[in-house]
Amino acid sequence: MTIKISIDENIPADARLPTSHGDFRIRVFHEDSGLDHVALTLGDMEGPDPVLVRVHSECLTGDAFGSLRCDCGPQLDSALKQISERGWGALIYLRQEGRGIGLHAKIQAYHLQDQGSDTLDANLKLGLPGDARNYDIAAQILQSIGVTRISLLSNNPDKVQQLQKHGIDVEERRPLIAGIGDDNREYLKTKLERMGHKIDKDKLE
Repeated sequence: MTIKISIDENIPADARLPTSHGDFRIRVFHEDSGLDHVALTLGDMEGPDPVLVRVHSECLTGDAFGSLRCDCGPQLDSALKQISERGWGALIYLRQEGRGIGLHAKIQAYHLQDQGSDTLDANLKLGLPGDARNYDIAAQILQSIGVTRISLLSNNPDKVQQLQKHGIDVEERRPLIAGIGDDNREYLKTKLERMGHKIDKDKLE
């Protein structure tokens, strides 16, 4: 499936965004499906070194409500902090809620998890993929802001492979471990043991 993004050239959705982690620039990219994705950038994207990048999928429960069922909120905060400490970098925020299955199905999966299913089996019991995300859109956004060589903050090798497939040179993958607790330990173990994520097992104990 080919995904296309567009930018309004008349009045660009491009503005300054002061945050607790610094003064970022926010740009919105409209997908032909109707979704709007975001690039937050700090500093100059040009230079001899790969750009520090986090590609973050939307998680309403974790990012906005502080849910402890996942590590999404702490990962988002840590990524912005690391970009700020370096002084330049980019965070791509994709509207791919619940690993791409949408909010309604994600909460249905939560219900199945409450009955004893792990996060992968819950999706499969709903007849949905374990992970339905597509990173073509992230690659397009990165290219549109002039970024093709990156140091990626991620524990997910599939994200690396998809970005490389779509023309982004991932020179380095940097682990992003944050927010581990009793409520999400099994969630993270499923990522490690069943979904191929690179997470230091000792950090989960």
